[in-house]
Amino acid sequence: MEAAIRSHAQRRLAAAAAAVEEVCARARERVAARVAPGGGIDPERLTRFQTAAHGLAWYDTYRGALAALAEWLARLEASGQLGPVEGWIAELVGAEYLGRIRGGLPMSPGEYVRPWDLGLEEEELAALQHPELGALMVEGRDRARLERLAEAFREGRFGAWGLDLEELELVRDQFHRFAEERVRPEAQSWHLEDRLIPMELIDELAQLGVFGLTVPEAYGGLGMGKLAMCVVSEELSRGSLAVGSLATRSEIAAELILRGGREDQRQSLLPRIARGEVIPTAVFTEPDAGSDLARIQTRAVLTDGMWRVYGAKTWITHAARADLMTLLVRTEPDREGHRGLSILLAEKPRGTDEEPFPVEGLSGSEIPVLGYRGMKEYALSFDGFRVPEGGLLGAERGCGFRQLMATFESARIQTAARAVGVAQSALEEGVRYASERRQFGRPIIAFPRVFAKLAWMGAEVMAARQLTFQAARAKDGGGRSDREAGLAKLLSAQVAWTAADNALQIHGGNGYALAYPISRILCDARILNIFEGAAEIQAQVIARRLLA
Repeated sequence: MEAAIRSHAQRRLAAAAAAVEEVCARARERVAARVAPGGGIDPERLTRFQTAAHGLAWYDTYRGALAALAEWLARLEASGQLGPVEGWIAELVGAEYLGRIRGGLPMSPGEYVRPWDLGLEEEELAALQHPELGALMVEGRDRARLERLAEAFREGRFGAWGLDLEELELVRDQFHRFAEERVRPEAQSWHLEDRLIPMELIDELAQLGVFGLTVPEAYGGLGMGKLAMCVVSEELSRGSLAVGSLATRSEIAAELILRGGREDQRQSLLPRIARGEVIPTAVFTEPDAGSDLARIQTRAVLTDGMWRVYGAKTWITHAARADLMTLLVRTEPDREGHRGLSILLAEKPRGTDEEPFPVEGLSGSEIPVLGYRGMKEYALSFDGFRVPEGGLLGAERGCGFRQLMATFESARIQTAARAVGVAQSALEEGVRYASERRQFGRPIIAFPRVFAKLAWMGAEVMAARQLTFQAARAKDGGGRSDREAGLAKLLSAQVAWTAADNALQIHGGNGYALAYPISRILCDARILNIFEGAAEIQAQVIARRLLA
């Protein structure tokens, strides 16, 4: 019986992935006819038909998720790990995503894209009409199966991850235990008291190698890949998004220096970043330039061997504690747009609660936020802040935009992993509460609308996880992976918010109480659709790659 379930799941997921790929190909042709009638993208038309273009990106996201799940099933089968739970998860996602593509796909709450929005005719959806896919859409959401899946989650069986190496399983186990023992017990108090994560915990993470995980061994790191980064980021974010995010700026800084820096900069900074001695922060965003980096106005003027920085930055995470700023500035005022930008590696003294910015030419104020607490957000003001001339990243001015773009793939993959960790945390809180809370003489997990919510949450979390792993593997392979990174980030951020919202609904009124962790998880989940590229920006990036 179990073997039959496995066989059905693999065959049906492969068929679903193939059918959706065919529909996506037709949708691409229809959208391209609107926005790129001459072969190249017309910017005005791309804006005019933005909903269609972004809808295409979401279709491609579902295609990618189904393909990733099909590959996941194949890996599990090859390793002897494929069981009924994994098959049920895959078929549930297949059933739901096929239904959404046919009837209405949510790009955001209350914002749906339907086939005709992309110019698709009914006959172009023929690939979705195969009898086996019709059976999948019915059986994948069978009531009894949803109940069994929720029961498996209650027992702690959320599905095998399908990691390629035993080493990664050991890494996962290590950081799972760390999150359980050192992070989860304190995360709620850090949030409620709006406290910085204790330096002792950061030191422990440094000793575990978190900040040098992907730094090459030649520069003092562990030399592991992006897949390992995803495993660590997810497990830590499951305990607390802030803790899971501590290494993000280290990852960005290390990649900037590795890819764009001079050898003396690599030798000087990378070992200290890897050891956790230097805490970096990314200083890119400005009050009037969020995703539109070509409008950056903060300038740096070279005088007597020193860059003097003037301007304002905002939404700078962990800025007071940081020892190193990767600072995007305009060094070439005569060059328009992004061509005049450079990155400075600006070291500064670490601040304290009493004096957060103890250095001449730099001041800052905290931005109070709903969630994502533990590192704090700041608005910064630069008034002649000095950076030695050698702090220019690389040897040439005006390369900052290109240097920064090269890091976005890794940053977005890691953000996707963080989102999966938040979603998993929401799922676990929902399962725990639904199992303990009794109403009308039974635990509320026994009611169909509760166990169906939990089953779907767990299934889509796995879909987001596998899509993120696929992006990490693509990045580790050395090729271009901006599309894969965008797909992973787009889906995972939405899954985190949906899971948190559903888990809070399961808690009822108690979910709205600050005493329950789900209230924090909901606040944390909301930011994931915004930072490292808002959902709309991700959809735009994916659409341009598909249509170029």
